[in-house]
Formats: sequence, structure tokens, C-alpha cells
Amino acid sequence: MLREQSWLKPASGFEFELEQAEEEGKDITSYNSRVKEILSMDDSNCEKQKLAEAVYDEIRKQSAKPGYYYYEPSDLYGIKAARPEPVSLDKYEASEIESYYDKVYGAWLGRCAGCLLGKPVEGWHRARITGLLRKTGNYPVNFYMSSDIPWELKEKYEVSDRSGSWINKVGFMPEDDDTNYTLIGLKILQRYGKGFTPDDVAECWLENLPVLHMCTAERVAYRNLVNCVYPPESAYFRNPFREWIGAQIRADFFGYVTPGNAELGAEYAWRDASISHVKNGIYGEMFVAAMLSAAAVTGNIEEIIEAGLSQIPSKCRLAEKIKLVSDWKREGITWEEALDRIHQLYDEKNGHHWCHTISNAMIVCTALLFGETDFEKSISIAVLGALDTDCNGATTGSIIGMLLGAKALPEKWTAPLNDQLKSGVDGFGLVKISEMASRTVDTMRKINI
Repeated sequence: MLREQSWLKPASGFEFELEQAEEEGKDITSYNSRVKEILSMDDSNCEKQKLAEAVYDEIRKQSAKPGYYYYEPSDLYGIKAARPEPVSLDKYEASEIESYYDKVYGAWLGRCAGCLLGKPVEGWHRARITGLLRKTGNYPVNFYMSSDIPWELKEKYEVSDRSGSWINKVGFMPEDDDTNYTLIGLKILQRYGKGFTPDDVAECWLENLPVLHMCTAERVAYRNLVNCVYPPESAYFRNPFREWIGAQIRADFFGYVTPGNAELGAEYAWRDASISHVKNGIYGEMFVAAMLSAAAVTGNIEEIIEAGLSQIPSKCRLAEKIKLVSDWKREGITWEEALDRIHQLYDEKNGHHWCHTISNAMIVCTALLFGETDFEKSISIAVLGALDTDCNGATTGSIIGMLLGAKALPEKWTAPLNDQLKSGVDGFGLVKISEMASRTVDTMRKINI
């Protein structure tokens, strides 16, 4: 298995480089045959890696074609200059911090619950998810999914008891990268304070999170970092996953500690995202962090999404597609029709579409808008949208959990967690979710003094 680990060799994921570069406006027609030839080579062939590296470097030097519409900087100054008008939000005062605990605890619980709902079906296509749920009387979703089902259904939908994330197999929130990164956010702020830098984030990763606990863009960035390729180069260098969902799932803690201050939450998110992602990969994390900052002070979903959009460039692909989802909501279609439209735009059988920031952010915003602040309905839509189910369930649950607070979350979704979260981050292990919420509030108090 060691020699077959994904995302550690330059040619691993190389097939996505042309799609990514083309979306960035580059002319890749002259590379099609070369890339096809390289991909046909045996993985053990060292020449394959060298040829892939050469193509990465050549494509990197290219500029977008003339007339490319989007303006998508990756530096913080450029992003701020390209934003629309800011959204005005109420800010939390120091005197209100104690009452903030319920919201933060709700966000942590919501993140865990949404992630646990989507975790067993991660990687499944939409028809397979809905098929299983309909056959088990759980459509639309009304509870977590179980592997304790009739044998014929197990066979038909390839339900494996080896997965430890079915509800009949868990006694706490199992380890997942969606929650590992939230804990890493806590560790970064506690260790480095509010002045933390991208280099500090990178150092924290290397010290506290094993590389094989990471995926796609993060694993490539980790590989770059240990080879002394430092931020922001660590995000660009031979990284075909540079706009995938990885940064978007790392946003939450930065929103948790900046209630009502979407700009600061987004800036913290940029410092984190820029070590592994570029352009829309960065914007996804800034967008989610800003939405969480807003969800702490308003219950209006449209305002929360607008706060997120106010922190990313107005002429980027992510903003364009999120506005499209908002248009669909105003049009009056159903959430199922909205998910249909997303799947018409993105092919779930294409790994690049399946794991990209934009396609998954559209599902999150569909869940938020059509879920109408109902926790169960919101995380249900997020997971029924397929693509990266655990990530989308986690992000949606986090935002709605922040908006509602822990006391308002349905017990049937929070009780199975037993207030416990398993972590792969050094120094945590099996922790109490309530304690993580308390430490979040303590951290917020310190950085806002």
C-alpha cells in the first residue's frame, strides 16, 4: 500500500491538470496528446514523473487567453481590491462573549452531525444514495444511515459493514479530515495568536498532522513543504488539485472566532488556504468563514450568503455560480430541481467536478437556501446533493448550527455523537465537543482583547 498512496507523486492526479488549467483560461490544446502519452506510462517509471513535472511547469507559465472574463487573484491585497461592497453586520461586544458559547457549541455539533450523515456515502453517486434512502424509508432524510438493513439491499447498494461511520457502528464522531482541520484551526490560534501567518499554518500541519491523514491538494502541499517549497509556492507547485474543496472544509474555526466580523474571518481563512490552494480554492474557504461570521449575528440566510460573497472577487467563477443558486431560489423551483441543475452543470463521474470547490459550494448554498434554517432539512439536502457528501453536510451543519445554537438542535441528531469527537491531530485524541466549544470561546476572548 505504501507505494500506491495517492497524491504523493507528480503524476498522481495529473489527468486533472488540463481541466484545471482550461478553467483558468489557458490554452491547453497542444498538451492533450503529451498528457495522454504520459498517463499511459507505468507508474513505476521514473521518467513518467519527470515528464509530468515538465508539463506542470510549462502550463504554469502560461497566461489566460485574451478575452478571459474572470478576474481571480490569489494574493490578499488583490482579492480585497476585487471584492464588491461589504455587507454591514452587527458585531459581538466583549460583554456578549459568554452568551456566544451556545452558538459555537451548536456549530461544532452541527459540523459533526452533518459530516456523520454524509460520511458513509462519500464517493457514492446521487442515484445510489437516493435509491438506498428510498428503499429504507429515509427519503427525505429523517435520521442517520445504518448498515443494519436487509441483505438484498446491502448487496444491491454495496453497503459494507467495514465502514465505521454507519450510525449502528458509532458511539462518537469518528475521525474525519473535515473535523481534523477545525481542530487544527484551534491549535493555530492558540499557539500563534491572531497574527498567525501562512508559514505558521504550514508549520502546524507538519508538527501535528500526519501526511496520510490529508487528501488531494493538502497532501501535495505537504509534499512541497517537506521539500522546502514554501507558501504561497506550496499551493501552486505541481498541484492539479489547487481549486478542489480541501481549503473550503478548513474554514470553520476562523468563522467561529470572528462573530460579526466577516472580513477578519475571511482574512484568517486566506492565511490558511494560501498554503495549498489558489483562486477559487482560496475563495471557497474565505466564503465559508465569512458566512459563519455572519451566521453568529443574523438568522437571515440570504444575508449570510451575501456576507460570504462580499469577501471574494465579484468577477470570479465561484461568485457567479453562487449567485445562480440564489436566482434559482427566487425562481421558485424545488430543492430537488436545484440539485438536478447542479448535476447538469457538473458530472459526478468526473473526479475534478466531484471534488471541486465550486460544485460543492453550490450544493451547500442550495442546502442553506432551500433548507430554510431547518437543521434536518438543510443537512439532508446537502447530502442528497451527492458529490463530496461529508464535506457538504459538515459545512451546512456548521452554519445552521451556528445560526440556531446548540439548544435548538434536534436531540436525535446530536445525541448519537455522545459529545465526543475522535481526532487525528496530535494532542487531541478523543475529545469532548463541548470542551472544544469552550476552548473556541476562550480563544476568541483572547484574540479580541
